[in-house]
Amino acid sequence: MAFLLDAATQITCPHGGQGVATPSNQRVTLGGSPALVVSDQVTIAGCSFNVSGSPSPCVRVQWLAPANRVRVGGTAALLSSSVALCVNAAGAPQGPATLSGFQTKVQGQ
Repeated sequence: MAFLLDAATQITCPHGGQGVATPSNQRVTLGGSPALVVSDQVTIAGCSFNVSGSPSPCVRVQWLAPANRVRVGGTAALLSSSVALCVNAAGAPQGPATLSGFQTKVQGQ
């Protein structure tokens, strides 16, 4: 079991950039914040990663392994155990995101 993620979850790229989720769901809330689903967009700002002096910042999160059994509005929910992979503008993976500050009352699989 893992905790369901909500829009108040703090998402950080491995290089210090901060993620901002745009929840598509507004009906199901967890502690007043909309629950996040696998199709929600998370953009990253403030990533300072570069390759050989050329900027290559993380710009978004690609979600892997959402909930198997919990759906919100017909779409798989995101869990604290879901893998959040940070990618650059070209879609190249740049490392896993860190999830923190998520609610700790509602669990799912």
